[in-house]
Amino acid sequence: TVDIENGEVVNVTGNTCPRGKAYAEKEVTNPMRIVTSTVRVIGGDRPMVSCKTASDIPKGKIFEAMELIRSASVEAPVKIGDVILPDVFGTTVVATKDIG
Repeated sequence: TVDIENGEVVNVTGNTCPRGKAYAEKEVTNPMRIVTSTVRVIGGDRPMVSCKTASDIPKGKIFEAMELIRSASVEAPVKIGDVILPDVFGTTVVATKDIG
């Protein structure tokens, strides 16, 4: 439970560790998410490669991020960790699978 006064977090209860408190504060004031999706592969042994943002982005930017991801494509071969999009709201989009 997060108590807010005048737009400020004043108390967090119900968490069992400090990370829970930090998560609750962040979720209330600035929710962030990791985005996972797929990107088209040109010339690969599979038509798509799974991908994700390397770090979380603002929750309100998910649909914009998905538009960028949907419009992207990558040429084979693709290795796990290859950068597919270099700048998506302060992070990168990286491959999460190898494609030959």
